[in-house]
Amino acid sequence: MTITGDMLIGQQVTRGQNGEIFGVDAGTGEQLLPSFGGATLSDLEKACQLADHAFDDYREVSLEKRAAFLERIAANILDLGDALVERCMLETGLPRARIEGERGRTVGQLSLFASVVRDGRFLDPRIDPAIPDRKPLPRVDLRLRNVPLGPVAVFGASNFPLAFSVAGGDTASALAAGCPVIVKAHSAHPGTSELVGRAIQKAVRECNMPEGVFSLLFDSGRTVGQSLVADHRIKAVGFTGSRTGGVALMHIAAGREEPIPVYAEMSSINPVILLEKALVERGESIAKAFIASLTQGAGQFCTNPGLLLAVESPALVEFEDHAVAALETTSAATMLTPGIFKSYCAGVDRLQNHSAVKVLGRGNAGEKLQAQAALFTTTAKEFLQHEDLREEVFGSSSLLVRCHDDKDLKAVLSSLEGQLTIAVHLTGEDDQTLKNLLPTLEKKAGRILVNGFGTGVEVCHAMVHGGPFPATSDTRTTSVGSLAIARFLRPVSYQDFPDSVLPEALQNANPLGVIRLINGSLES
Repeated sequence: MTITGDMLIGQQVTRGQNGEIFGVDAGTGEQLLPSFGGATLSDLEKACQLADHAFDDYREVSLEKRAAFLERIAANILDLGDALVERCMLETGLPRARIEGERGRTVGQLSLFASVVRDGRFLDPRIDPAIPDRKPLPRVDLRLRNVPLGPVAVFGASNFPLAFSVAGGDTASALAAGCPVIVKAHSAHPGTSELVGRAIQKAVRECNMPEGVFSLLFDSGRTVGQSLVADHRIKAVGFTGSRTGGVALMHIAAGREEPIPVYAEMSSINPVILLEKALVERGESIAKAFIASLTQGAGQFCTNPGLLLAVESPALVEFEDHAVAALETTSAATMLTPGIFKSYCAGVDRLQNHSAVKVLGRGNAGEKLQAQAALFTTTAKEFLQHEDLREEVFGSSSLLVRCHDDKDLKAVLSSLEGQLTIAVHLTGEDDQTLKNLLPTLEKKAGRILVNGFGTGVEVCHAMVHGGPFPATSDTRTTSVGSLAIARFLRPVSYQDFPDSVLPEALQNANPLGVIRLINGSLES
């Protein structure tokens, strides 16, 4: 498929007239052709109008047809073949195996949500039949189901050009919920975005969905993205990116005449707690696994282990030695964009020159836009005194905080902001210690791991990829896993409705065959 640099507004292909965007060869920093035209406010208006017009029809598309639509998107993405993989590798600097794996995750997410839609439980139908002879007052007939919010704006992520971008988890879960989607493509991988966008556009046509179910816009600045969030027809926002960008969108959404939810995944340093007995038993293997996690994908994961916490001990000294030895064998890796590389270097320089920080080790140096991994250390006392040490460095950099005792460790944990993940490395003798830490861990993170690292997010029903602010803007939700669909739904109650007018999920005959809560008991 040829990349043209055009936007996709419904079933139309159009060239943006508001400036130009170029993809960049991640390895060299050189511009890639073709150029992509930025959207105008007129383009935005057309996309929002189409999405608004599509909503009432799309929200009532049968569950089977909606599920088949998601599966068709997945099939169309696979049909892009090497053209998608090679363009994505060029724009991101990520290796083929990583891109192919991410493509698998992307189509897997779409398939997961297709199964969620067919199952119908996301509708959460509840029925409390009328009790006309109840004393002292009769009970009315009440029935409830979840309905989609409306058109959703999705902002593509830089670090996951497939799984968190045009057809990523936000788009998949919003479409599954019954919401049209307008994607603002990330400027770091416009060619990749166009290819995937065309796969979705084709699926809309093949499945005879309303035209405005999907649109793809490019933005040469910030005006279109901000205006998209401000548009009265948009009812929710999905965003993965920087804390600055996410908070800016939250302010726009909150300042609207009708405020809307922004589901933003932003900043997390993902602490790893190293208990002494675990370090005594397997310090070397933990160190090697830590360095592998730290440097995977040049550290450009939102779940990257950016903070280590441990009580001082001889075993900790040995762990440091093993970690540094493993780090010094790692190769530098190309980062996603020149801007991300520049920010990473600035963050590493800030730590390296910090008066309270000591350099433990560095990975091998690279060329041009390749990041050199880094491991630093400080004390709990200094960490608590210097708030800037808690800031995320996006990339393969981590800070080890040496605590004097368990009290220090808990104080450091309590000082942290919200996190996507917290990991604890322990032995079978540490169950009580974990139990004591658990209330604090639950208040700080959306996912708590034992003897592992947060990198590697499983797409399934029990996954939570979220956490208290600033990890995400809404701690009650997840952006990965089947529960992500709940972000784009709201409950509606129907009182004393004629059965023939009720939505199918609530009719007495249950034509959808979904599991329902009737008088407090689950029935099919």
